[in-house]
Amino acid sequence: MSLLVVGSVALDSVETPFGKADEVLGGSATYFSASASHQCPVQLVGVIGDDYPVERLEALRERGIDLAGLESAEGESFRWRGRYRHDLNSAETLETRLGVFSHFRPKLPDQFKSAQYVFLANIDPRLQLQVLEQVSKPKFVACDTMNFWIESRRGDLMELLKHVDLITLNDGEARQLTEQSNLVQAARWILAKGPKTVLIKKGEHGAFMFTKDEIFYAPAYPLEAVFDPTGAGDSFAGGFMGYLARTNDLSAANLRRAVVIGSAMGSFVVEAFSITRLLSVTRDDIDRRVSDFHRLVSFDQDMPS
Repeated sequence: MSLLVVGSVALDSVETPFGKADEVLGGSATYFSASASHQCPVQLVGVIGDDYPVERLEALRERGIDLAGLESAEGESFRWRGRYRHDLNSAETLETRLGVFSHFRPKLPDQFKSAQYVFLANIDPRLQLQVLEQVSKPKFVACDTMNFWIESRRGDLMELLKHVDLITLNDGEARQLTEQSNLVQAARWILAKGPKTVLIKKGEHGAFMFTKDEIFYAPAYPLEAVFDPTGAGDSFAGGFMGYLARTNDLSAANLRRAVVIGSAMGSFVVEAFSITRLLSVTRDDIDRRVSDFHRLVSFDQDMPS
């Protein structure tokens, strides 16, 4: 099944306690597509400036990512510079230069408009709605958001919720959107606004999936070394959506499996800067890590008498 992602393609400069990387591939669509490409072909829509090192995107094309929707505009590419201290759950933004991304208006190539699975990465909800107007009959639509849009475009975001099947956001964003301190109550509030599924990410503490009928929790993988948390959420979403698109199965059991696939992909990306680890990981690596997740959470329910 076809999987479409619309989001940012950026250049990141990152500092962590373990090193630094300058002008490396970044952006929500970049991380998402690199992760999802291990499950299925991906169609990417975004924008870059005329200063972008396009030859470095060849690694994405080789992974089966269709870049026909990647627009090149005159001007500077989107750049983000951030720093993580020993609390790797939150980044200190040192500089954001939107460049051509500030004028981004997604235009889907004709061959992308029939995508069955759609991920609207973290962009203005007005643009997310414009993308949905261009897609013919998607089977499953998911979106991401952030605190800035919750505060500045709340009305548009609430309208978007009526048109998506799933929203993914972190615990702070869930509380901000709903004004509920309890995450279960926050998820119920969001479910009542339209989405059938809510994914709440808690960084190193894993992720919760809420539907009308159940709650599912997947822990974060216990890594000995985390080099760069940038893009972990987008890589999680890429693994999740990629698996759904590959299996074309939206049953409750398969959604739970997709959460574990997403958690596995999120655990890989943090092992190196940028998308480096996502480009080197193999299917065997993924299968082994998923098996590790199964052993991590499984137990014998039978109690001694």
